[in-house]
Amino acid sequence: MRFAEHWMGCRVEATRNVAPNIREITLKPDTPLPSYPLGSHINVSLLIDGQPQTRSYSLVGERSNELLRIAVRLAPDSRGGSKAMWALQVGARLEISNPSSLYDIDWNRGTYCLIAGGIGITPITGIAAALHSKAIDLQLHYAVKARSEAAYLDELSTLLGDRLTVHASHEGARMDFATTFAALPPDAIVILCGPMRMLEAARREWNTAGRAPADLRYETFGSSGLLPTTEFRVRLKDSGAEIVVPQSRSMLAALNEAGFEVMSDCERGECGVCAIDVLAVDGEIDHRDVFFSDHQKSGNTKICPCVSRVVGTVTVDTLYQPDAV
Repeated sequence: MRFAEHWMGCRVEATRNVAPNIREITLKPDTPLPSYPLGSHINVSLLIDGQPQTRSYSLVGERSNELLRIAVRLAPDSRGGSKAMWALQVGARLEISNPSSLYDIDWNRGTYCLIAGGIGITPITGIAAALHSKAIDLQLHYAVKARSEAAYLDELSTLLGDRLTVHASHEGARMDFATTFAALPPDAIVILCGPMRMLEAARREWNTAGRAPADLRYETFGSSGLLPTTEFRVRLKDSGAEIVVPQSRSMLAALNEAGFEVMSDCERGECGVCAIDVLAVDGEIDHRDVFFSDHQKSGNTKICPCVSRVVGTVTVDTLYQPDAV
């Protein structure tokens, strides 16, 4: 069960590769869109292995009411979404949600530090363009394995010049959060999008520096776990049921399909609406959400089934009660 969401039809207008394993897909909604916030994402309805599923993608570049651009990384451990998106041809029809944003940008600050890791550059592109157009002080740190894998690097270099710093690990240039944060003025805001390991490292250094937690705004992507994406089992309290969650499905989808309905909203591990109780773990939980703190995750008493996974078997209580007959 999801909270109400407006869906609309659209057409694939164009596709192009912006990096060896990243494809940009341009979508044209059937009707012009109302205004939406920077850093927005859309949900896309897909058929994967014959089953209807949704995937979430951040919008690229400046806002447009007529065309939407997303960029999809072909992930080797994909649950099927990236392969399905890469298979789309011009003219294909899709259902998408209205754009929405989990970023809350305070336009009254004097300095903005943008940080992107890999495909996390997608929402950062539009934010960078908007800040640049307002002549606001900003810097962008872009962490990638190699420059050849950095999507939109040429466009960002032209836009930002020396305000763009590329941290390519193949060149030995890794992101140093402690040094970066120490150089920022006290009222600076950091906006970050990247994998879980990057976010955890940034939050540790931000807290160590004594910065206000609210001044670190972030987004991650649910596929960025610390453990491999594999099949696992879920046991349901009191019911005797045991559900197999395949590599291509989320725990949330598997629970709902089995009749153990779980309320959800963002399905990105950011709102916590879908969180359920963990009673036992035979194996290890891979907490891929950004809702719970590190301390809460270490306790393994709750899990966000929309993105988090398990290596092994987990016993949960969804609190689901079937309707009375």
